[in-house]
Amino acid sequence: MHHRNLGSQGLRVSALGLGTMGMTLAYGSSNEEESIATIRRAHELGIDFFDTAELYGVGTGSNEILLGKAVKDFRDEVVLATKFGYDMTAQQIGAGFDSRPENIRKVAENSLRYLQTDYIDLFYQHVSDPEVPVEEVAGVVGELIAEGKVKYFGLSNVGPQYIRRAHAVTPVTALQFEYSIFEREVEEKTLPVLRELGIGLVPYSPLGRGFLTGVVKPAAEYPADDMRSWDERWQGENYTYNLHATEQLKKLAAAKGITTAQLALAWLLAQGDDVVPIPGTRNAARLEENAGAVDVELTDADLEHITTILPQGSAGSRYPAAMLSAMSTD
Repeated sequence: MHHRNLGSQGLRVSALGLGTMGMTLAYGSSNEEESIATIRRAHELGIDFFDTAELYGVGTGSNEILLGKAVKDFRDEVVLATKFGYDMTAQQIGAGFDSRPENIRKVAENSLRYLQTDYIDLFYQHVSDPEVPVEEVAGVVGELIAEGKVKYFGLSNVGPQYIRRAHAVTPVTALQFEYSIFEREVEEKTLPVLRELGIGLVPYSPLGRGFLTGVVKPAAEYPADDMRSWDERWQGENYTYNLHATEQLKKLAAAKGITTAQLALAWLLAQGDDVVPIPGTRNAARLEENAGAVDVELTDADLEHITTILPQGSAGSRYPAAMLSAMSTD
């Protein structure tokens, strides 16, 4: 497994990480034993960057508990990233925000306990809180770093000006943002700022929430507890457009002797040495397939071909309008 420097603050991680959200949230029922086995297989393959969040445990800590249980025998060999910033008492999970200093500290203490660790490697603000200035957020995380409870500060789902304001208080190591062949919003305004400031980029949903694996079906065929059942990209004409594009990507991948998922991940890795995707999976075989992407080399012609297939990304919004409006992209 290749490794990369994630930003300029000294954090070095495997070129691919593993996102664990789907092991407890958003993609239907899951199996704890299978999930733990997948995390441990990732470690065997040299993947040492694991991503979780308070939100993924839906207020119970279940996702962090699962990850902590899986890595407890090799904790010091891996980098654990988790997140704060949602109001877990809101009537609808994910609908409210809470980045008050006292809540940040509460979440940190919970995460340390759930993950069975003395320190959090990378602590992200999951989403901006309109009631709390980012300078205050950055200040509290800076205090946690000084106390040894956190090593690095990260942001998620925010834009250039927000990043600059946070970075001026406590250096930001990484930004997590949805980025893939399907979703290119981060490229125009945000990525140049990250590179100016020496901040790494961690793409979540690098396989388009599974669309870029080549195994898809229309929204109506997913269960209600699977977010793809309401995702615009799986509906109507959007689905038809995206499916056609994926079929073309599949042909390009086949010509190179790789899978569509490997092509999509290799494309992301080719966007810069400061880019570390975190594809999520609960399946060890899929994990091994994803890991193979680090050895795929794409030519300039391949990259140009991919851009021709999807010049502006997918059809359909990545989140409902109400969710997007709540995210700071300034």
